[in-house]
Amino acid sequence: MSREPRLALTVCGLSFRNPIVLAAGTAGYGRELDGMVDLSRLGGLATKAISLEPRQGAPEPRVTDFAGGMLNAVGLANPGLRAVVDAYLPWLATHHPGTRKIANIVGFTIEEFADVITGVETAVAPGALAAGAIEAYELNVSCPNVRAGGMEFGSDPDCLHEVVARARAATRRPLFVKLSPALPNLVHAAQVAAIAGADGITLVNTLPGLLIDVERRRPVLGFGTGGISGPALLPVGVLATWKVSCAVSLPIIGVGGVRVAADALQYLLAGASLVGMGTAALRDPRQPERLARELETWCERHDVATIASLVGTMKWPM
Repeated sequence: MSREPRLALTVCGLSFRNPIVLAAGTAGYGRELDGMVDLSRLGGLATKAISLEPRQGAPEPRVTDFAGGMLNAVGLANPGLRAVVDAYLPWLATHHPGTRKIANIVGFTIEEFADVITGVETAVAPGALAAGAIEAYELNVSCPNVRAGGMEFGSDPDCLHEVVARARAATRRPLFVKLSPALPNLVHAAQVAAIAGADGITLVNTLPGLLIDVERRRPVLGFGTGGISGPALLPVGVLATWKVSCAVSLPIIGVGGVRVAADALQYLLAGASLVGMGTAALRDPRQPERLARELETWCERHDVATIASLVGTMKWPM
């Protein structure tokens, strides 16, 4: 019997060739990276946000660098469900079948998350597109609930439960819930998501921040505030992953600040099964492929038979 590759693992019933997943918002809908990134060498990708209606997003400038990484306020700009179904899902259905595709879903009312999923499900039904166009969903519950004064869905346990439960009823595909590290009780939010039917948790979304142009005495970004990503987010994401993994028996996608093998390994040891890369991939589209090779080399050097055997094995306390 042939031996399975040491980086391969199964999460939520889906086989991944390695644990590296391109994070939502950094990989477009896959097609935009064609010719720049060899998606067939990665475990998966989470698409750019999909909302029910098109969104223009935040005013420019939307992105700026700082010493600890990147600050962005894109405003969930996307062409909307209909355009994604017509222009992008056919490409996903016919390219890189071994790379798992996760649709990142946003909504601005409780019902919209499930409505978007229903629209995608209809498109990938038998007779339309191949089921491989989308194989899982990721709910971005950091969106503002327009019926609750802009409060994030993730910060209200009742709203969070209903959003996840409705989404669960709309699909049989794996369902991940992406949570913000700024939540007042992140662990409880993960527990609520699990009870409502989530199959996995994504940790973490960006952390709110502000950068000021001191010459103009105005915010650097057009929207004002933005989300912090990159190296500064690494310890925040690793801590969140460890806390949630201790409280919830669901697979975790660890995201935030991943650049090299040591970063990814921290997430795995803290309890993540998959590791997302975002900002580093924007800076260098080849870095995710190098990261996968680095993980392979590390496992060989440390005589690790399977990457899955590392998940959750951090020794605590010191």
